[in-house]
Amino acid sequence: MSRFSSGATLTHASAKAALAMGLQQIAAGASGVDCAQLTQFDSSALAVLLAWQRAAQARHRPLDIVNLPVGLTSLAEVYGVAEFLPVQQAPH
Repeated sequence: MSRFSSGATLTHASAKAALAMGLQQIAAGASGVDCAQLTQFDSSALAVLLAWQRAAQARHRPLDIVNLPVGLTSLAEVYGVAEFLPVQQAPH
């Protein structure tokens, strides 16, 4: 499995660049994103994750999202999109 990192910050200011980077990784065959380094985020992070998810689905591939911060998981629940983010625990 090929995973890429979400980086430490995923906010409105960095969303466009993060989206482009992730789309390139998915096009190159990445099948997952590791959010372990993600410490600063806002609702833009959810939009980017959902866009990455749609891009992978368009290629008929799943996109595993691992190590999503608890705060971002809570934000996804508040916005009603948690069910669209198939979050998994990373293997130890």
